[in-house]
Amino acid sequence: MSTSRTNAAVQARRRTTQEMLDRLQTALAAAARDHAPVTVAALARTARVSRTFLYQNQQARALIEQATRSGRTRLAPSATGCSPAQPAWRERALNAEEALTQAQREIRIQRTHIAELLGKIRDLEHDLPEGALQRIVTENTTLKQQVRQLTQGKQQAEERLASARQNNRFLDKRTADLEAQLAPYLTAPHPPAP
Repeated sequence: MSTSRTNAAVQARRRTTQEMLDRLQTALAAAARDHAPVTVAALARTARVSRTFLYQNQQARALIEQATRSGRTRLAPSATGCSPAQPAWRERALNAEEALTQAQREIRIQRTHIAELLGKIRDLEHDLPEGALQRIVTENTTLKQQVRQLTQGKQQAEERLASARQNNRFLDKRTADLEAQLAPYLTAPHPPAP
């Protein structure tokens, strides 16, 4: 049963890989048609595959090399450098620079959005009628004073309750002592009446 699942998973993986390779071929053909220089990042975006797939999959690397050798497309000189055996780290560095530029663009957009939202908040604050802000501050101060008074009243009530409990315990002990003192008299035989 587990081998059938394993076989099914392997087949699904192969289908997915083949679909990615087909998309890569389509992207290479489009680049050749447009006579546009291609970077690994652009290929990955166009083919909707990861850059890691393009770097690590042997068939994908072979397709890219075949396309560049046949002259159908050419890798951008900034991505390849001067030598054909240029290490992949240069391409990765260029990809990182592109990702950094995109992140900075996104940060600018987010900052603009935050500024707009802060402006809306300020506008809402200014829309209050005259004296409303002072009235709200006064009500807030009054409520804080009431909370303090209620807290003090609660503390005083708790102290009184603790004192009452302590008095009750003292009176219970005193009652028990008196009952203990009276016990011999209650159990002693009564003298006959005259």
